[in-house]
Amino acid sequence: MSGPPPPGQQPSPQQLAAMQQQLASEAQRRGMTPQQLQAQQRQQIQVEADKAGLTFDQYINKLKQQAFENHQRQQAMAQQQAQSQAAQPQGQPQMQGQQGQQVPITPGAPDPRALALAKWLRGQDLKPRTCILNGQRKDMFRVKRALRAIDSPAYTKARGKNPLLPEITTATPTAEIFKLLPLSLLALRVSKSDPHEGHGHAPSKPQKRVKGLWTVKIEQQQDINDDLHYVWLYEGPQWRTKVYAVGALILIMTVVMFPLWPIKLRIGVWYLSMGFLGLLGLFFAMAIFRLILFCVTVFTVPPGLWLYPNLFEDVGFFDSFRPVWGWQEVSSSFSLCFQLDKGGARLIAIDEQDKKAKKAKKLKKGESGEKADAKSVTASQSTNGTETTNGQVSKRHTHAAPRVEEVEDE
Repeated sequence: MSGPPPPGQQPSPQQLAAMQQQLASEAQRRGMTPQQLQAQQRQQIQVEADKAGLTFDQYINKLKQQAFENHQRQQAMAQQQAQSQAAQPQGQPQMQGQQGQQVPITPGAPDPRALALAKWLRGQDLKPRTCILNGQRKDMFRVKRALRAIDSPAYTKARGKNPLLPEITTATPTAEIFKLLPLSLLALRVSKSDPHEGHGHAPSKPQKRVKGLWTVKIEQQQDINDDLHYVWLYEGPQWRTKVYAVGALILIMTVVMFPLWPIKLRIGVWYLSMGFLGLLGLFFAMAIFRLILFCVTVFTVPPGLWLYPNLFEDVGFFDSFRPVWGWQEVSSSFSLCFQLDKGGARLIAIDEQDKKAKKAKKLKKGESGEKADAKSVTASQSTNGTETTNGQVSKRHTHAAPRVEEVEDE
């Protein structure tokens, strides 16, 4: 069944027939003839024309003009929507709206509320992890930690100071507030990926993998779930980076222009450099001396004495020189004890594993001795009246003499 003709066009015969059929069915539903229905509609139009202060023909022309404008507006909206869908790239991220429809995320100026939220969340402890996105290191966090931070009293307190932070209401819960980040391209959902995925070949050489460092990719569907991961694209204010860059540039220019320095300043720098080289030489001399001291004391007073035992440990600068001296750490399999002899007492290290092995060897010898005794008892029983019938041993009333064995102290 054909629809009504567009405004400004003459209806076709099929459309005229459809309109007449629709008019007849409407008249039949109201219990009237088509002529009576037309007369009633004409009277209603005349009344509306009188209210508008127009004649019947002027009012009809006005209705046609309004219908034509509405039709043109609908066509323009449909054409604009088709162009926007054609211009949107295939890999553009999308966010799911409240009614379930897909809302495309388009680049542009970020929402001030999203900026305030991102700035506040960057200052919270979301336990971020470092990941690799497009060859760059980024901070990654879980959604549940961000939602927990938004729902905390700290967010309510911060909102009292910064009115740009969105308010948590029934209409805008924490998940809706979090959606401001991906919609403004401040944080996007990512997932773990293989850097060689889609290349069709294996890596040429095994690469050193850092534990816990993911290589991620941006997901097209930007969902919100507690277990999902998002990566920060918002780096915050970059004034520190700019200050560091300017400072590094000034330092480089100052070093390059060393020949232009005043003579006193150059002499002072020379003395400082000599002092630094002296400290460096003293450090190497101390390292060699402590090694010689340990080699000497490991034979004279074992297990050996170290000067500055934490010098090469993974500690801070000042902790490297504390304590001043210390004994060599002995593993748990060794124990220290004093041995008394004619020359006096001396400290010795005993291997606990060796000690246990000797004890096990002695116990094994004791077990073998018991087995030999058991065999001798069996032989004596056979001579003292033990009989064998059809492979079974029948014992007579015999009394074994008790034996006393010496057991070593544990």
